[in-house]
Amino acid sequence: MKTIAAKVVDNFLQHGPPESPRPLMRALPPAELFPVDALGPVLAPAAKAIHDRVQAPMAICAQSVLGTAALVTRGYVNVELPIGGKRVKPISSYLVTVAESGERKTEADFQASWAIRKHEEDLREKHDAARQSYENDKIAWEKARDEAVKKTKSNRAATKLALDNLGPSPNEPLLPRLTCGEPTIEGLVKVFVKGWPSLGLFSDEGGMFVGGHGMTTEAKLRTVSNLSRLWDGNPIDRMRSGEGAALLPGRRLSVHLMMQPEVANILFQDRLLAGQGIHSRLLVSAPESAAGTRYPKQEKPETTQALEDYGRRLLDILKTPLPLRHGKMNELDPRALHLSMEAGKTWKVFVDHVERQMRPGGELESIKGLANKLPEHAARLAAIITLVGDIHAIEIDDDRMRAGIALAEYYAGEALRVFEGSKANVDLMLAQRLLDWLHWHWQGPAISLPDIYQYGPGAIRDKATAKRLVAVLVDHGWLMPILEGAEIAGKRRREAWQIVKAEA
Repeated sequence: MKTIAAKVVDNFLQHGPPESPRPLMRALPPAELFPVDALGPVLAPAAKAIHDRVQAPMAICAQSVLGTAALVTRGYVNVELPIGGKRVKPISSYLVTVAESGERKTEADFQASWAIRKHEEDLREKHDAARQSYENDKIAWEKARDEAVKKTKSNRAATKLALDNLGPSPNEPLLPRLTCGEPTIEGLVKVFVKGWPSLGLFSDEGGMFVGGHGMTTEAKLRTVSNLSRLWDGNPIDRMRSGEGAALLPGRRLSVHLMMQPEVANILFQDRLLAGQGIHSRLLVSAPESAAGTRYPKQEKPETTQALEDYGRRLLDILKTPLPLRHGKMNELDPRALHLSMEAGKTWKVFVDHVERQMRPGGELESIKGLANKLPEHAARLAAIITLVGDIHAIEIDDDRMRAGIALAEYYAGEALRVFEGSKANVDLMLAQRLLDWLHWHWQGPAISLPDIYQYGPGAIRDKATAKRLVAVLVDHGWLMPILEGAEIAGKRRREAWQIVKAEA
C-alpha cells in the first residue's frame, strides 16, 4: 500500500502542480488592540510605561500588569453578583498570553511583578527570624508536654487537664512565597497547606506547565479539575493514600501563563480540557508581533514615575492584612464586594446581550462555554480594577463595571479568533512553519529530507515527520519534486524538491 506521500507525488506526476500555490490555512484575522485605558488610573499608566520601556506588544504589557494586580487583590473580597440570591464569586483570573519567542514576554512580566518580588523578599527575611523562634518554641513545648504526661501518667483526667492547659503546639511560620512556576496540583496543595492562602501560578514559559508532570495523561484531569475548583472558589479536596485527606477551604489562585503559539495550540486543542471546562475560565490574548518596530529610543519622562506609583500601590495592598477566618492562619474569609445600583443595571444589560449572542447563528455560539461565564469574568475584572484604586472599597461603581465589560469583550473577541485558529490540523501548522523556514532561512532553490530534519525548525526532528510535511507542501504547490534528484549543499540527494516562492 502506498504512503500518503507517495500518492501525493503520483498525483503531481499525473496532473502537474496547481496553477499557483495555495495557502495552507486561512489566516487569522488581525488581533484587536487591547483596551488598555479600561485598566484604570493605576494599571493603565503602568502597562503603557512597560510598553514604552520594553517595547513588547501592548497586550503583553497589559496582561502582565493585570495578572499581577489579580494576584495582589483577590484574597480580600468576593464579588457579589445580582443573581440567584446575590451569589458571591472569587475574583481570581486565569490569564494566558500567546506570543512567539523574542516578543519580550519575560521582561514585560519582570517589570510588572517587581512589587511581588519585593514583598516576597520581605517575607523571607521575616520567615528566617520567625523560623528560629518557632523551632525553639516547638522544642520547649514538646519538653513541657513530655513533662506534663510524666507527672500525671497515673491519672488520665489529670493528664488531659495538664495538656489542655499547655495548649496547642506552636504554629509553623508560613512559607514566604506568593507565586509558583510549574507545580503539579499535589505540589500546589502542599504550598497551600503550609503557605499563604492566596497564591499565583505564574510562568513566562508556559510550556513548562503545559508539558510538565501536572499535565501528563494520568495527571491532566486531576490538575485541571482542581484548577477549575479553585477558580470557582470551592475548597481543595484531596484524598491520597498514605497522606490522608485534606480539605482546604478559603484558598485563592490566580494564573498567568505566557506561552508560544505551538504550546498554546496543544492547550486549546485538547478535547479533554475543553470538555472539563477549563477553556471557559481562561482569558487569552495573542497580540500581533512587535518585531521589526522596536528601534532604540529615549524613554518617556513619565515612564519611571508610572511604574513607581504602580509598584508602591501594589506594595501598600500587599501589606494590608488578609481577611482570615477566626482562629486560622491561612484560611481566607473575604468580604462581599457588591455592584452599585447603576453598575448592577449595566451588568444585567450585558448579561442579556451575551445571552442573545449565544443563540444559534449568534456571534458567540462557537465559544458558548466562555460566553456563559463572560458576565462573571467582567465582574471579576471590574472588582480587580476597583480594589487597585481602593482596597477597602465596598462596591463596584458603574465606570469600573463598564471597564470590566470592555475587557471581557476583548477576551471574547480573542477567544473567537484564537480558539478557531487553534482548530487547524497540527500537520498544517507544522507545514506552515516549515514553509516559512524555507522562504526565510534556507539558502538555495531546492531542499531534501535530511536538510529539513537536520537543519529545519526544531519541531521537525525525524525523517517520517519531514516526509509527511513535504507531502503537504507538495499537495499545496509549495514544493515540486525533482524527479532526477539534485545536488544540495554539496551532496547528491536522490529525493529533492524545488522550493516555490510566493508571488510578490
